[in-house]
Amino acid sequence: MTATAEPPTTPPPDAPADDLVAVMEELSASTCWAQLRTTPVGRIAVRGDGDDVEIFPINFVVDHGSVVFRTAAGTKLERIVATECVTFEADDSDLDDGIAWSVVAKGACTVIQVHGDVLDSFDLDVYPWHAGGKPTLVRLIPSALTGRRFTIDPAALARRRDP
Repeated sequence: MTATAEPPTTPPPDAPADDLVAVMEELSASTCWAQLRTTPVGRIAVRGDGDDVEIFPINFVVDHGSVVFRTAAGTKLERIVATECVTFEADDSDLDDGIAWSVVAKGACTVIQVHGDVLDSFDLDVYPWHAGGKPTLVRLIPSALTGRRFTIDPAALARRRDP
């Protein structure tokens, strides 16, 4: 993966579709982590019953090369601990600059239970938006981390701004 310090440049509005592909940027691991630190919400996908995939929104923080979130007993926690690999995704966009990004992390989740880890987690600023109790802290340590940053199609931006 490669990364540049500057976001991709916007092609002229009349640029051919092939030029839009050129503004897609693969992000380095460090840039992926930096992007993840800019947004508090992501989604975690786990295998459900049969061939189903269940997707849950989560509030999260980045902590030492991992994604940490809170949850409560229930389907999400049961599915997460029962599988060897989950997929996490977060994204964001800046419509003023016409730039969007997406980061995907894949790996195993573990419930934070070791005394020292639990104490360290008290310093993490991870609070669910949902008012219900979410006492269980879960850590995803990615075995794979990928990301992309790209210029939003100018025609899509125009439709978004002028519905």
